[in-house]
Amino acid sequence: MSDSRTATAAEAAEPQTPYVGRSVLRSENRALLTGRGQFCDDIPVKRGTLHAAVLRSPHAHAEIESIDVAKCLARPGVLAVVTGEDMKRHIGSMKIPVDAPLEYYGLAVDKVCFAGEAVAVVCATDRYLAEDALDDIEVVYRPLDPVLDPLKAVESDAPVLHPAVGSNLVSQHHFQHGDPNAAFDSAERRIGFDIVYPRNSIPPIEGFVCVAEHLPETGGYDVLSNFPGPFGMHSVMAWSLKVPGNKLRLRSPPNAGGNFGVKLTMFPSMVVMCVASKLAGKPVKWVEDRFEHLIAANSAPNRVTRVEAAYTKDGEVTALRLEHWDDHGAHLRAPMPGPIFRMHGTTSNAYKFKHLDVTMNIVVTNKCPSGAVRGFGGPQLYYATERLMQRIAVELDLDPLEVLLRNILPADVFPYRAPAGAVYDSGNYARCIEEAVEQGRLADLKRRRDEARAAGKYYGIGYAIGIEPSQSNMGYIAIAKSAEQRRKSGPKDGAIIYATVAVDASGAVNVVCDSVPQGQGHATTLAQVVADQLGLAPEAITVNTELDTEKDAWSIASGNYSSRFAAGVGSATYLAATRVREKLARIASTTLNRPADELVFADGKICDPDNPENAVPLRRAAALAHWSPGSLPEGMEPGVRERASWSAQELMTSNDAGEINCELAYGFIFDYCGVEIDPVTFDVKVDRYVTAHDCGTILNPALLEGQIGGSFAAGFGAALYEEFVYGDDGAFFSGSLADYLIATAAEMPQLDVVHCTPTPSPVTLLGAKGVGEGNTYTTPVCIANAVAEALSLEDVVLPVTPSRLGALLLESEREPSSPTAKTAPQPAKGGGRNLVGDGSVDVPAPPEEVWRTLLDPDSLAAVVPGCRSLEAVGDNAYKASVDIGVGPVRGTFRAEVRLYDLEEPVKASLEGSLAGALGSGGGTGEVRLEPHEGGTRVTYSYSAQVSGKVAAVGGRMLDGAARSLIQQFFKGLVSQTGGGQGAAGAPGAWRRLLAKLGLGT
Repeated sequence: MSDSRTATAAEAAEPQTPYVGRSVLRSENRALLTGRGQFCDDIPVKRGTLHAAVLRSPHAHAEIESIDVAKCLARPGVLAVVTGEDMKRHIGSMKIPVDAPLEYYGLAVDKVCFAGEAVAVVCATDRYLAEDALDDIEVVYRPLDPVLDPLKAVESDAPVLHPAVGSNLVSQHHFQHGDPNAAFDSAERRIGFDIVYPRNSIPPIEGFVCVAEHLPETGGYDVLSNFPGPFGMHSVMAWSLKVPGNKLRLRSPPNAGGNFGVKLTMFPSMVVMCVASKLAGKPVKWVEDRFEHLIAANSAPNRVTRVEAAYTKDGEVTALRLEHWDDHGAHLRAPMPGPIFRMHGTTSNAYKFKHLDVTMNIVVTNKCPSGAVRGFGGPQLYYATERLMQRIAVELDLDPLEVLLRNILPADVFPYRAPAGAVYDSGNYARCIEEAVEQGRLADLKRRRDEARAAGKYYGIGYAIGIEPSQSNMGYIAIAKSAEQRRKSGPKDGAIIYATVAVDASGAVNVVCDSVPQGQGHATTLAQVVADQLGLAPEAITVNTELDTEKDAWSIASGNYSSRFAAGVGSATYLAATRVREKLARIASTTLNRPADELVFADGKICDPDNPENAVPLRRAAALAHWSPGSLPEGMEPGVRERASWSAQELMTSNDAGEINCELAYGFIFDYCGVEIDPVTFDVKVDRYVTAHDCGTILNPALLEGQIGGSFAAGFGAALYEEFVYGDDGAFFSGSLADYLIATAAEMPQLDVVHCTPTPSPVTLLGAKGVGEGNTYTTPVCIANAVAEALSLEDVVLPVTPSRLGALLLESEREPSSPTAKTAPQPAKGGGRNLVGDGSVDVPAPPEEVWRTLLDPDSLAAVVPGCRSLEAVGDNAYKASVDIGVGPVRGTFRAEVRLYDLEEPVKASLEGSLAGALGSGGGTGEVRLEPHEGGTRVTYSYSAQVSGKVAAVGGRMLDGAARSLIQQFFKGLVSQTGGGQGAAGAPGAWRRLLAKLGLGT
């Protein structure tokens, strides 16, 4: 027994195997898998909370001539309607990082600048009442010409979105590092081309949710939302709401429901709901629906880049010149245009060229405003640099991998200051590539390519590398200002991170951090970090990742973004845990008679390593700090609670040249893939994908795999599926997940992950670097490079869809002699979606009776599907209120119709328009009547355009909706003209009509 006890004590005295580095099971899983995870919409609200619905513009660019909300306010259950004018009266314009007179109040004031822009908010006792009440708001718009292309937007004759700015080029910045002009003058070879990176997003499972309450007793606001930070936006919101920061309380739920950067720009909606609560006198809850998210949340900015490079005949790049046009949509919302500045320090990627010339053009267009989508500027930058390297390889007839290796930074340069200011902390890039080539079996992939090509197939291999920055320097956005402006405003640098570790009187450990997770496993990882310091198991530690700005430690850098968790939050938590360890060791030292720095923490005990039986339970040392503060070592504070605030000294301010270490730690990624393209369908199949990462110290391998897999899925979707489609008039065509395609598990190829020999970061306390964004940078361009090699293309436009490839590789097909679809929706030449069609139907009544029905207001009202009311407003001119639905999108529209060129009872032409909360439309048509088998054959043709929500739900639904409305109209016409007795006694024409409409036999 004695030997057994001694062995157990001896084991306890030995340092335990570290939990950091192990694949510890996520502590978050149980609640999520058992349905007990609490998301923002799950959290109960106060009795009497109102529900909000948002009226959105059907136009991409239009002046608001008037808004009439009287009818809406008269509805039972509606307590408030908020418009842009209300916002302007109650708040200040939201601040932006660039110096431009851009006013933004969350709701449109004088004009709308994108389809889907919020125009008004209805607050009602339930969401159904609020949504229905939107139909009663009458908005008169005067449409303006839109501009959608960022290059056309900066032309002198382009429509200007913001007259106070006077141009759609709201900001321009030019940087030179090294001597690029001399390098280009002496270049052996040069290459130049334009390249486009499209808009895309990563829709979360739960959209924006906000519960806002105005507090009249303090004049402040309490807001619960799934906003993830950075909490620098707290200052923007408080300033806009005209309250001090301590009067704006922001709270987050336990689970975010996904984020991927998209939710960062929900803060304008939070401000709107605060004002709504103030005007309504009650708390207001708003839950964004899927359509709203797609049309109006945000997307990554699309970018046009003009690339020029100087290089040698051996393929070594000596200088790079980039001019970017970043399309930020209709408004700049802080921290935009942050992505382009955040990645500026890494413009040279992992390459050794020294000379850079970079021009940044910040442009507004009539699209949804952009935001901080996962990757935050990296995909756009690396799409240019990595397409460049592939193009140089083609020009020199070299293996693209060889060109990468000739330009890669050598291992002996670290820490390396890149030309634009980023300080790469550690790395061995060539070794990582070598390991990836061997472990990922590149030679096998090349054999597969050669075999496929020999069989007549399209097959290519693509490569991409990327520097993955993590833990933002909050000062990088300052380079959006001139050097003189930066000097006036004072230095901006660093990024404060808070973490608290507390041990209560029973020895239980709690951890609180300032990062709001979105599913990464923050609680699990922080428990591992603290467990290693205190000799406990991770399951003995509780981690709370909710954030409450009224009581928790936070800073402007707090939040979940820019891969700050491993590098920054992990470091702050480690620092707080070591302080707790040191305090408990000092307490135990007085009992164990051993210096505190020599004691070992293991198995819940604090031990003397040379005398295993000389130990004290950790809970006893903690209890002493709570129950007997008088017995603590001299000068020690009672209790056990350590809060660490940490900001790395390496995050310095920028110099006059705009060079700044924009992030703290820099990982490395190397990807390659094989892509096969079907020669008939042009379907793109990723045959194999290999991704290699050096992210320093790995905290939890399983969670690491999840982060890599998640960022790969995002990059894969951007490469092959995700696409925001706009009509020429700015109408949005991707308003449902039937039209905005995202990569799901069914589409994902196998991902082979190679963990390179790590180079731990010397500037983070755990040696860890971020890894959550890397493949969003490299995967789109890696696949594009493979497609370029497979098809010998100079330019590859994302997403690489079969239709896009088919258009490149096939001659235009002739139109069929007789169309098979009469009402197929098409992109309209003038914008919106076109609905064109013709057909005929037999009505069991003479032409004269049909003619009278078409011209009689009462009869016509009974025929028009969904008609609520119809009145004559002139000769053969009518106004009507009609209910129309397209799939799940249904609403009330105000219609105007005029008949002209009447030839009784033979033919009539008509034109009309409709407008409502869900969109607008207009068109022309012709109806002809001729006697046929004792009745009338009605022949019709029409051409119409629709925009707004009814168009955005997609062409797949519009075709069926058009057919359905036509069927309903003629069914009503038959009924009104005496054909409504039923099928049993119907004449032959009526029976054939029912069969044609699919309504009977």
